[in-house]
Amino acid sequence: MDRELTMELLVTYDVDTTTPDGARRLRRVAKVCEAYGLRVQKSVFEIVCSDVDWMIMKKRLLDVIDGDQDSIRVYQMNAGALGRAQHLGRSPEAPHGAPLIY
Repeated sequence: MDRELTMELLVTYDVDTTTPDGARRLRRVAKVCEAYGLRVQKSVFEIVCSDVDWMIMKKRLLDVIDGDQDSIRVYQMNAGALGRAQHLGRSPEAPHGAPLIY
C-alpha cells in the first residue's frame, strides 16, 4: 500500500557552524532533509510527505539541532503550491512527483 502524501513543506535552516560541532549538526540536518525532500537552495528543501513522515522528520531534526544556536523554519504550503513556484535565475524545477533515489 502506498503512503498518502498529504503535505507540502518548505523547510529552511540556519545552523551555527562556528564550531566543529555546528558543522556536524549542519551536515546531519541536511541529511535528514535529503531523506524526505529535494534541496532547492543551500539550506532550503521542498518536501512532499505524509503526516507520519513529517512527525518522524520533525523528531529527527529536533534530535540533531542545538535549540539555543540553530534555527529551522517550516512552512506548510497549500496542495500544489510547490508546483506553482516561480523560478528566477538559475533554479531548475524540482521533480516532486519522482521517487527519491539515493
